Amino acid sequence: MRVLGNCVFALATMFVAHFAWAQDVTGSIGAAPVGCPGNPNPTGNVLGVSRTVEIDTAGGPGFGSEQFKSYDFLQPGEVVLTFDDGPWPGNTPAVLNALAAQCTKAVFFPIGEHAMWHPELLKQVAVAGHTIGSHTWSHADLTKLPADQAQEEIEKGFSAVHLALGQPESPFFRFPGLRHTPELVSYLGTRNISAFSADFDSQDFKIHKPDQVIASVMMKLKKNGKGIILMHDFQHGTALALPELLTQLQANGYRIVQVKAKTAVTTLAQYDEQVSKQLGGATADSRPLASVVRTIDSSTFNDRFAVTPAVR
Repeated sequence: MRVLGNCVFALATMFVAHFAWAQDVTGSIGAAPVGCPGNPNPTGNVLGVSRTVEIDTAGGPGFGSEQFKSYDFLQPGEVVLTFDDGPWPGNTPAVLNALAAQCTKAVFFPIGEHAMWHPELLKQVAVAGHTIGSHTWSHADLTKLPADQAQEEIEKGFSAVHLALGQPESPFFRFPGLRHTPELVSYLGTRNISAFSADFDSQDFKIHKPDQVIASVMMKLKKNGKGIILMHDFQHGTALALPELLTQLQANGYRIVQVKAKTAVTTLAQYDEQVSKQLGGATADSRPLASVVRTIDSSTFNDRFAVTPAVR
């Protein structure tokens, strides 16, 4: 009876794998992670990336079972790490460091304004080999805006990320608050942009203590068995929690899937121009203020108003 049960399990596993492979997502199985260049533990014992998938965004397929159930490409035990609302000083670099220490990859959905405020941070995300999509221009609730303004929020977000990076990003989009309308999803389809929901939300924007963030993710992952996880590199608690969270993912046998796009997004010239003008002609080559202007001498408030004694 046990042998029969094992055979049934094996057949079921093969069916699930075949079904996932048949979606409009193609993947490649990588070797077991054994460290990566620059990792402090090059002999292995890192989370790594077990599989890389490439998504054909033609027609705008949606992902994440909270809202889009047609294309569930994850196999049992597989996880996609996603981070919203960045880039942000301190927090985004800490998230990148934690991911690098485990030789693993994630998908980032930056806010357009944040990308323009901190283009050097977004470039670090790209240089590290992570996938970058967009999360609107200003994180507005698109369901409360007229259609033309909602579309402008979407397009300016992509244009801002493009301008900050100096190259087009992936045609992946996440609605703020995961709030959308059928009309906006259809609009993304006309632009060949995929909407990314999540399989579950870490709720790290509500629970800021690192240990609670870790507990939230691990509990939901145990219940779901796999998933696209929504987190925020904007949140300090998440940045603090991530090293231990990744350690627990590895210890519990979860495997990271890296998601890439088949083609880059095509931004629209009118919004590229709007964003450039709005930022005063800033470009991807703009350097951080601190690297352009630095104080080499200054006086204190008291110094400036001190009375110099007369020389007798």
